[in-house]
Amino acid sequence: MSIYDITARTINGAVQSFAIYRGKVLLIVNVASHCALTPQYGDLESLYRRYQERGLVVLGFPSNDFDQEPDDEATIKAFCTRNYAVTFPLFAKINVNGPNTHPLFAYLKAQQPGLSPDGEIKWNFTKFLVDRNGRVVRRFAPTDTVGAIERELVELL
Repeated sequence: MSIYDITARTINGAVQSFAIYRGKVLLIVNVASHCALTPQYGDLESLYRRYQERGLVVLGFPSNDFDQEPDDEATIKAFCTRNYAVTFPLFAKINVNGPNTHPLFAYLKAQQPGLSPDGEIKWNFTKFLVDRNGRVVRRFAPTDTVGAIERELVELL
């Protein structure tokens, strides 16, 4: 199995295969609109705009696993557009932990478990960097800034 075998529902409700991202560098992030780290949306959008033409795609996955994303998809999309001018792809709300973990995050955690023996996501804005071949090369903590990620990301572009 690879990341390209996984599908997810977009924030607009369409089912999308990750195969469309083959050959791209991906930064996959579990996001939330009611979190102290929510301003990272702006940094992620800035990063996306800066490197999109070189093959970067930022993918945002809202999750209420930490009780900080209670809104529905339409509200989340409006919030992201209004407050952070987000243009990177957003997906429908998912679970990143527990028995209903979305297959994407189960895959990401298996490839890069981080510091936790079970690989669990500890908070919103955990970031996974995926190279052009679909290999999950790095997991970043929620508090890791775009600046801390950028150098490593640029090396993959």
